[in-house]
Amino acid sequence: MRKLIDNLLFRVVLAIALGIGIGYIIPESIGRIFATFNSLFDQLLKFLIPLIIVGLIIPAISKLGKTAGKLLLMTVAIAYGSTLFAGFSSYFGSMAIFPSLIQGQVATDIAESTKALTPYFTLSFPPLFDVMTALVFAFLVGIGLARLEDSTLEKAAIDFEKIISFLIEKLIIPILPLFIFGIFLDMTYSGKVGMILDVFIKIIGVIFIMHILLLLTQFVIAGIIGKKNPIRLLTTMLPAYFTALGTQSSAATIPVTLAQAKKAGVSEDIANFTVPLCATIHLAGSMLKIVACVVALMLMQGMPIDPIQMAGFVCMLGVTMIAAPGVPGGAIMAAIGVIASMLGFDAQNQALMISLYIAMDSFGTACNVTGDGAIALIVDSIYKKRNA
Repeated sequence: MRKLIDNLLFRVVLAIALGIGIGYIIPESIGRIFATFNSLFDQLLKFLIPLIIVGLIIPAISKLGKTAGKLLLMTVAIAYGSTLFAGFSSYFGSMAIFPSLIQGQVATDIAESTKALTPYFTLSFPPLFDVMTALVFAFLVGIGLARLEDSTLEKAAIDFEKIISFLIEKLIIPILPLFIFGIFLDMTYSGKVGMILDVFIKIIGVIFIMHILLLLTQFVIAGIIGKKNPIRLLTTMLPAYFTALGTQSSAATIPVTLAQAKKAGVSEDIANFTVPLCATIHLAGSMLKIVACVVALMLMQGMPIDPIQMAGFVCMLGVTMIAAPGVPGGAIMAAIGVIASMLGFDAQNQALMISLYIAMDSFGTACNVTGDGAIALIVDSIYKKRNA
C-alpha cells in the first residue's frame, strides 16, 4: 500500500493539471461523462465514509484498552485548540494585512456560474448512517470493547477492519485521481477558476500564505514534542495535502492521510484512532479560511468589526463546523448560520461568502488533513511518553 500511496502524489498532481488544461477545450458531451462518473463515485464515497470510520476507530479504541477514554479527551482538546489557534491567528493576520489591500474595493457578485457539467444520470445510495452517528457508535462500542477480554465482537471488528482496508487499497485509492480530474475539469469548464481568481486573487494569496505558516507552526510543535525533523514530517504528509486538493473532503482523504501518518512514524493504533477522528473535529484550515474571508468581505462592504464579537464568533465556529465533516464545502454550509446570526451577513454577502469559500475549499481541506498528521504525531508522542 505504501508504494501505491507514493505513486498517488504524481497521479494527483497530473490529474489537477490535466483537469485545468482540458477544462477549457473539452466538449460538453464528453465532459458530462466525467461528471456522471464523479456523481457516482461521490455517492460511493459518502456511503463508505461512515463505514471507514467505524471500521478503523472501533478496533483502534479496543486495542488501546483502558487508556482510550483519556486518549479521546486528549485528542479532542489538542484538535480544538489547534482550530481555535488557526481562527484567532487568521483574524489578527487578516486585520493587519487586508485593510491596505482591499478596503474600499467593491465586491463582485460571483455567486452564479454561467455553465456547468451535469451528469447524464445519477444514482443515490444513501449511507447506512451519517458521519456523526458513525463516530458516536464507534466511540461507544470501542470503549466498551476496551473493557472486555477475548471478545467475539472485537474479533468481528478486526475482520471488518481488514475488509475496509481492502476496499481502501483496491478501490478508493486507485480511482481517486480520476475523481480529482473530474472535479477540476468541471471547475475550469464552468469558469469558476478564472472568475474567482480575477476578483479575489489578493485574498487567495494571503490565505494561502497563512495556510503554509499554520502548517509550519503545527509541524514545528509536533517536531519539538516528538523530537523529529519538522520539515521531513511535513514533506511526508504532502501526498495527503495534494489528494485533499482534489477531493475537497477531509473524510474522503482519510486513506491517504492514514498511510502517510504511519509513514511519518505514528504507531498504527494511534494513527487508526486519531486520523479518522481528526478528519471530523480538526478543521484548522477551514477555520482559518472562513475567518479570513469574513474579515475580507466585512472590510470590502464597510461593515464594523468588533474584536469581542469576533472572539465569540471564532469560538462558536470551532464547535459548529464539527457538524459538517466529510462533505466538500460542508464547513461553510454549517457555518453560514453562525455568520448570518452573529455577524449580520445578508443574503448577498452570504452568497459571496459561499462562492469564495467553495472556490478555495480544496486549500482549506488540504491544510486540515495535513494538520491531522501533526495532531497524530503529537498524540502519539505524548502517549508513548506516558506509557514508557
